[in-house]
Amino acid sequence: MTAEKFVQEIAKSAAEKLYNQPIAESLIQIQKTRKEFEGDYTMVAFPLLRLSRKSPEETCKEIGDQMVALNSQIERYNVIKGFLNITLSKSYWANTLNSITQTDEFGFTKPKTDKPVVIEFSSPNTNKPLHLGHIRNNLLGLSISRIMEKSGKRVVKVNLVNDRGIHICKSMLAWQKFGNGETPQTSGKKGDHLVGDYYVKFDKEYKAQIEELKSKGMSEDEAKVKAPIIQEAQEMLRRWEAKDPEVIELWKTMNGWVYQGFDKTYADLGISFDKVYYESETYLLGKSVVMDGLNRGIFFKKEDGSVWIDLTSDGLDQKLLLRGDGTSVYITQDIGTAIQRYNEFMFDEHIYVVGNEQEYHFQVLKLIMKKLGYHWSDALFHLSYGMVQLPEGKMKSREGTVVDADDLIEEMIETARQMSEELGKLDDVDHGLASEVIRMVGLAALKYFILKVDPKKNMTFNPKESIDFNGNTGPFIQYTHARIKSVLAKAVNAGFQVKGIIKPEYISNSKELDLIQQISQFPEIVQAAAENHNPALIANYAYELAKEYNQFYHDFTILKEPNEGVRLLRLSLSEQVANIIKRAMWLLGIEVPERM
Repeated sequence: MTAEKFVQEIAKSAAEKLYNQPIAESLIQIQKTRKEFEGDYTMVAFPLLRLSRKSPEETCKEIGDQMVALNSQIERYNVIKGFLNITLSKSYWANTLNSITQTDEFGFTKPKTDKPVVIEFSSPNTNKPLHLGHIRNNLLGLSISRIMEKSGKRVVKVNLVNDRGIHICKSMLAWQKFGNGETPQTSGKKGDHLVGDYYVKFDKEYKAQIEELKSKGMSEDEAKVKAPIIQEAQEMLRRWEAKDPEVIELWKTMNGWVYQGFDKTYADLGISFDKVYYESETYLLGKSVVMDGLNRGIFFKKEDGSVWIDLTSDGLDQKLLLRGDGTSVYITQDIGTAIQRYNEFMFDEHIYVVGNEQEYHFQVLKLIMKKLGYHWSDALFHLSYGMVQLPEGKMKSREGTVVDADDLIEEMIETARQMSEELGKLDDVDHGLASEVIRMVGLAALKYFILKVDPKKNMTFNPKESIDFNGNTGPFIQYTHARIKSVLAKAVNAGFQVKGIIKPEYISNSKELDLIQQISQFPEIVQAAAENHNPALIANYAYELAKEYNQFYHDFTILKEPNEGVRLLRLSLSEQVANIIKRAMWLLGIEVPERM
């Protein structure tokens, strides 16, 4: 039971005894006491005034007196206007720390249900490498998956790869024309970068052909349609849809190169999936559902044969579901995929981690599923996130417009290396171990800086700011963990007791109480992050905990403390702070080194 719930139950019992009637839990409003006031938790008196028929101050006083009489763990109280500020005893907090110490993976809940949460994220195109936007997507997807899992849900992580369409054919055609048989092996390039380079070459050749046609008197719109290279790409797409063996073979080969490249980037980021879907296998799934909806009068057909849904009565507009030539669009695919996944997993919730430019798309998808009669349509949730970009000129993009994920990862690790050399933090560490720590620090800087921002907000990723060892950064939190591990190792070497039962009299100051209270809140933070689909709650909790510990470390001795009981408390507290930092950072997909 959380401290807040504990206080609420005693306050409820006190009020029921005073007013001689059952009282709804909603009337007992408990919140953390603001820092400028004395107390741990505050009860708001105003909802109870109609029962007490007294002033707010008098109501607070009589409830406070009753709470002290009911439970010895309520040490004292004070009244500020209509607010009852309650202080819990040292005994309560000592017992809390002992309970935390004896609980395996404190803050984490084992899965309670067989109905999983399906989380779709990444969803790359196979015509170019993963980029900065994909990094935010993947980090959010992984973190939300871990948070949901440790809040008590069974989680299935899925990826839908966009491996078909005109954009894929553009890379394939450019490789045919300009590649001279180049492969990842002969070029020394990752496969996704190689294919991405040909996508750029197609675009350059396409623009050149448009300009040439315009110079001959053709309008720009007409030139875009009649440029020979775009017509060849469209013909290649038609051949692909007709299962032409030559085109299919080339498609498989080049996609294979891309997948090998993606796998390397995913591994560098610590990303994995339980199942991968491919658009080439799923894009036809929704067509039969749409035709059924047409027959049932839910959809309608226009003169050109295209199928639409009219959502104007729902405050939206008309939405295309099938083109006149019978080919499907993205929403058709998503309709079929959602049904397939529900039949496959019977999910409790389906989360789509997709940028905020697709908010309308998912609003429409959910509404269509409801109109089709699928009772689980309310389980579809769009985790919408804002754009992420870099300060201008900070990093170079291969294409001039998009920052490649691999470039960014490499740059962050190199920045961590330079920072480490400047500070001399790893001078006495084995070279192999030092390289591993540098990798952890570089990736932590990247991941934490992105995840500490509310997903809904646009953000600018600043590489140098992200790696500061003194700010709200991943490396600062990692360093706190390493500092604690060093203290604990020295304690063991000195023969000090690190584990043991904490007695109330061992608590010697308010900073120790603050730390116990802070670590006790971890389970609530995990649950809140899961309910709000927001890793930023975990990130900022980890930072506040690390900051509080560092202040404690600065103000009080640990190893040189002469009182054995106080020293045991401080070592036990230190160990639990390190444990919770490690768990919180794991939820963010971040590793914490034992030393830095």
